[in-house]
Amino acid sequence: MTRAKPTVAELVAGKGNRQLTDVFVLSLEEVRAVEEAGLDMMCLPDEMMSREVREAAPTTFIIAALAYGVHATTDEYLRMGMAMYRLGADAVYCAAGLDTVARLAAEGLAVVGHIGFIPTHRTWYGGYRAVGKTAGSALRVWRQARALEDAGAFAAEIELVPEPVAAAISQRSSLFLISMGSGAGCDAQYLFSMDILGSNTGHYPRHSKKYRDFQAAYERLHDERVAAYGEYRADVESGVYPAAEHKLQIDGAELEEFLQALDADDDDPRPQGAVPWAEMTRPPK
Repeated sequence: MTRAKPTVAELVAGKGNRQLTDVFVLSLEEVRAVEEAGLDMMCLPDEMMSREVREAAPTTFIIAALAYGVHATTDEYLRMGMAMYRLGADAVYCAAGLDTVARLAAEGLAVVGHIGFIPTHRTWYGGYRAVGKTAGSALRVWRQARALEDAGAFAAEIELVPEPVAAAISQRSSLFLISMGSGAGCDAQYLFSMDILGSNTGHYPRHSKKYRDFQAAYERLHDERVAAYGEYRADVESGVYPAAEHKLQIDGAELEEFLQALDADDDDPRPQGAVPWAEMTRPPK
């Protein structure tokens, strides 16, 4: 059976039935791989969204992340959100204030908000750290969820919240909750492609899981690249390249005629004025 792309209505109606998969991608190759692997959802930066991305992932639910700090006003967020829909995005991620979320939702955009630890607000938490580990902090996360519901968001990423807290919020909230390090009690699991593939050269968070070691492969490819360039340089310096199979040839008689014409041309005075390029590039009659 051909897989159909889920709709917002289906995601919300299916809340609590099973764990969906979501991944943050940064290249068209990763988009294609997500589609072929059969993941449910993907998120990508707004500048990456395109018709080519939509065509490459026809059955994957695509969330375009509106860049926080780049779009400064509600009108800018709305303008970019509409542009994402025109390019085929199914939803937009927005970490801006509730007024902006409400404006986007009022225009019919499917908005994914953010609760729990919000990386762009990390200075308020004292850096990268879990939230909701005390009763008071957990209650604030719950109130964030209620506020997003009231603003019209249909979903939210819930990040670095203890699993029992996230599960309790998910059970009581109408939001489709996407867990980033918040356990299995939500509606979807969310990881970054660079962590899954092992291409992350920085810190791997505790909730991430590395399935491949692309960085080691990239380093091997770099060494091979350097070696190939070095061999090419050595071939040019020694005269090995270009060899006979790399060179274009001309019939001997044609070459002799050309060389004679070349000698005769050198004896003629230069024509006055520039010769139009079209005259020099036009094939002979």
